[in-house]
Amino acid sequence: MPKIFEYFGIVIFFYSNEHEPIHVHASYGILESKAEFYIINGIISEIKIKLVSGKRPLDTTRLKDFEKFLEVYAEKIVQKWIDYFVYHKEVSFEKITKKIR
Repeated sequence: MPKIFEYFGIVIFFYSNEHEPIHVHASYGILESKAEFYIINGIISEIKIKLVSGKRPLDTTRLKDFEKFLEVYAEKIVQKWIDYFVYHKEVSFEKITKKIR
């Protein structure tokens, strides 16, 4: 389970046995949601926040923080997904300490 980012207590990660569509999980304590990336001609056309089966979703505050994070870091997340699952490279972890507005 590679952790790729932490943003004010929200841990953004992949499970090691992921599948398409490209997506990332976000947890805060016992809460978890995921974001699916829809890509057309190499460009992210849409990001959908989804529930994770058997998990309670992120609360409203954390969900808003996650959505703001995705607006800024979506392309980096997709690149890390490709690096990890397609090219089998290790991906780096980044702790983001500056609040996204």
